[in-house]
Amino acid sequence: MSNASVPLVHEVEILDEAGRLKTTHIPGERPLTIYLDKREVVTLMTLGSAPEALVLGYLRNQRLVESIDDIESIQVDWETDSAAVKTRRSTVDIDALTSKRVVTTGCGQGTMFGGLIEEMARVRLSDGPELAQEAIVTLVDTIRIHDTIYKKSGSVHACAVFERLGDQQVRLLHFIEDVGRHNAVDSISGLMWLDNKPGRDLIFFTTGRLTSEMVIKGVQMGIPFLLTRSGVTLMGLELARQTNLTLISRCSGKHFEIYNAPERVIFSKAS
Repeated sequence: MSNASVPLVHEVEILDEAGRLKTTHIPGERPLTIYLDKREVVTLMTLGSAPEALVLGYLRNQRLVESIDDIESIQVDWETDSAAVKTRRSTVDIDALTSKRVVTTGCGQGTMFGGLIEEMARVRLSDGPELAQEAIVTLVDTIRIHDTIYKKSGSVHACAVFERLGDQQVRLLHFIEDVGRHNAVDSISGLMWLDNKPGRDLIFFTTGRLTSEMVIKGVQMGIPFLLTRSGVTLMGLELARQTNLTLISRCSGKHFEIYNAPERVIFSKAS
């Protein structure tokens, strides 16, 4: 895989409400067109922080590639704003998948191919594992103090995946920011695929709302916990109930709200 990098934050001059000239920072946003075996698939608008992981996760979550072993190479070229993916073999009917397209509520408008929502009717996460209330508070605090592009420039979403170390402790594995939360979650999915990391002992956090798209991607990764500092949509909640995914929203400080599968959370005696 290439290891293409681009500047993520750019310095610009602005005028404030008093007409004073100031210097501030804004995040980048670039198109990245994915070609799968020389066939154009989609153009994603992205920050560009982890383009190879984004491409890998996108192909995984859209089921355009069955196995990471099927991928021979990913080459990102920012001069042409393209990512060329070469496979060793492909058994996926791309025409059938891409014939049905759903424009999601993702920032910049995400897209889901095929009947992903219908397929969720056949998926259900197993019961367990459990996570202590203290571990949730620790996770939220870790996100709060993490050095981020958002703190410098705003205008981005963040996603992170934590590993559960028993019931009481968590460890940050990956943290990705992008202009859309769907890009950030795809990038983390790609990194997990590279690491051959199963989802059962992982916790996923996003700064964006928990929509149907986010629940579907969480379930696809096999992650039982999905947390946000934002809210939950009705379809997101319905899919979480259907797939046995624990949804926790409004995470701030020691506060959080559990919308589904609360039996996985161990409350402290003091609460």
